[in-house]
Amino acid sequence: MIGLRPGRLGGVVALGAHCDDIAIGAGGTLLTLCGSRPGLKVDVLVLSGGGTPREDEERAALNAFCPGAELDVTVLKLPDGRFPAHWEEAKNALEELRRRTDPDLILAPRTDDAHQDHRGLAKLVPTAFRDHLALGYEIVKWDGDLGSPSVYQPLDDDVAEEKVRLLQAHYASQRHRPWYDREAFLGLARIRGIEAATKYAEAFFAKKLTLDLKG
Repeated sequence: MIGLRPGRLGGVVALGAHCDDIAIGAGGTLLTLCGSRPGLKVDVLVLSGGGTPREDEERAALNAFCPGAELDVTVLKLPDGRFPAHWEEAKNALEELRRRTDPDLILAPRTDDAHQDHRGLAKLVPTAFRDHLALGYEIVKWDGDLGSPSVYQPLDDDVAEEKVRLLQAHYASQRHRPWYDREAFLGLARIRGIEAATKYAEAFFAKKLTLDLKG
């Protein structure tokens, strides 16, 4: 995987197994990126939720999380929780996305996520994007699978607050879940901020990172 060179960020790919994964795991990072780079190309692929109200939620949310971006969202109809049985369809979708994109950064689930759908998608990423920087985002859940991240994106206070506001505003279908609340999202961001010597941050996991120190 390559690293990001200073000043170079022309395109981003964001991948999610389910609607809301990307916003939960990397919503603050997307707000930061798109807010500082008007016209940034952002290609999104979500494996499940297509043709349901969740797709409508996802499209509205991602438009809000990617202000001013050139946004392209694809939402497939793979059944939630059954990713292993639909591996070929997911791989084909990822390879088709690769044929039409050459991103500088990929935001995806992490490979050791406890959810089989998240984990399966993460393991597909390097089979299609072999020479790209891929950062694995984290999603807090009852499995207790939070790990020790290696990459942090600091979040301004207003960005952290906006992320939580947008999550609550756009994903009405998730509000009944006991973990889906302001305290959970800001609490994790505060912990990661402490680790990154700032107030709030989102954290990521990188399997490979190539340095270019020539200056």
